[in-house]
Amino acid sequence: MLEYLLRLALLLPVLAGLIWGSLWLTRWLQTRLHGAPGAQGAGRQLQLVETSMIAPGMKLAVVRFRDRDILLGCTRQGMVRLGEAPVTAIALPETE
Repeated sequence: MLEYLLRLALLLPVLAGLIWGSLWLTRWLQTRLHGAPGAQGAGRQLQLVETSMIAPGMKLAVVRFRDRDILLGCTRQGMVRLGEAPVTAIALPETE
């Protein structure tokens, strides 16, 4: 019984460290693959603006490409271009 408790006391911190390390590595890899939150799209022609889940396996996505916003319908079978519009500048309220 004592041997079991010693193994448990040794392996639980090791297991907790492995879980923490895998979560940290996942977060680090996501920032490396997608870029920093503020620098997304800097120097790139294609930028994902927004996505919205309609149903399981169905999404709407707005993609910015060469000064155009393109609306895409995404399913498990593929993607369909639903529409496009020129990029509009967001008017910020002026402060005095």
